[in-house]
Amino acid sequence: MQAELLCKSEGDSMKKYLQLADGSIFRGSSFGFDTEATGEVVFCTGMVGYPESLTDPSYRGQILVMTWPLAGSYGVPEFLPGSRHFESNKIQVSGLIVSRHIEKFSHHTSASSLGDWLKSEGVPALEGIDTRELTRKLREAGTMPGRIIDHTEAAGVGFDFDIGNPVSLVSPGKPFTLNPGGSPVIGLLDCGCKRSILNALLERNCRVEVLPYEYDLEEVEADGFLISNGPGDPAVLRGTIERIRALLESGKNVPVSGICLGCQLIALAAGGRTWKLPYGHRSQNQPVIMAGSERCRITSQNHGYAIDPGSLPDDWEVWMTNLNDGTVEGIRHRSRPISAVQFHPEGAPGPRDSIDFFDIFLEEVRGG
Repeated sequence: MQAELLCKSEGDSMKKYLQLADGSIFRGSSFGFDTEATGEVVFCTGMVGYPESLTDPSYRGQILVMTWPLAGSYGVPEFLPGSRHFESNKIQVSGLIVSRHIEKFSHHTSASSLGDWLKSEGVPALEGIDTRELTRKLREAGTMPGRIIDHTEAAGVGFDFDIGNPVSLVSPGKPFTLNPGGSPVIGLLDCGCKRSILNALLERNCRVEVLPYEYDLEEVEADGFLISNGPGDPAVLRGTIERIRALLESGKNVPVSGICLGCQLIALAAGGRTWKLPYGHRSQNQPVIMAGSERCRITSQNHGYAIDPGSLPDDWEVWMTNLNDGTVEGIRHRSRPISAVQFHPEGAPGPRDSIDFFDIFLEEVRGG
């Protein structure tokens, strides 16, 4: 009803529709770039952090629904390459859905509105949609493909959409080095790495060898390896899994760690399995507890898959667990310096309760 009332006051050129694969149609008004788009429709419950979220490579190929009803109130900072306000050099989502876009923003760092930024990046966005109803549907039916379309005549129940391998779209084409004079040397397998993860390593004076997602890790001389976050189904990345498995079995007893997708890839390389969550964890308030501890960490998360704990080999153990649904939030090897977390310890956006993850990893790298 809300979307219907808003759209009646707009010209026909502003009307657009979100259609889900089950045939559901939500009517809204365009405030982004005037184009159609297809992607997996997912929701995020974060109240802030849309510049970081929209540029997070883990959202590549997805239409993002913001459950917080107001979006754009503090605008967007100047979009400069390397800026700490953004997690990559472009908007990664296929489209954005919000309840209400705030055009008249207010913040001392802002250079443009959210809508103008989306237009400049060629990304469609809809407002005036009942995001609570949409989110409830996704929670009950699970995430599903969807598309932003101009006319309901284009709609129909079901349509083909295959996200394929989005990691190939966000991983670098060739290796490069950051902070060449730093120490220790970290080999970072970049599957769509957030800039904040790189910054966390550089702030600790690491030399970072950034590697494409299928790079031969055995060819890299490094003091430790970190497998990054990234988009999509980890099981699709067979070549990457084999590269990680080869490293783990190579006899190099260097520390290896992973974040988000990297955690899943390490589990698969070790012989475990992953499964798709009904609607994923995309928020800034996920409670996580470490095995043998009573301390709860509030974490930022963005993933649609989880590790099957029963599939892990005997020499691996669950390190951390989600207190909401009991899913695996971290794994570690029982005797070797190999561990990984499912959440984002760097936050951005979100809490930094677990920023010590990088210090723990580097302590192992330095032989502590």
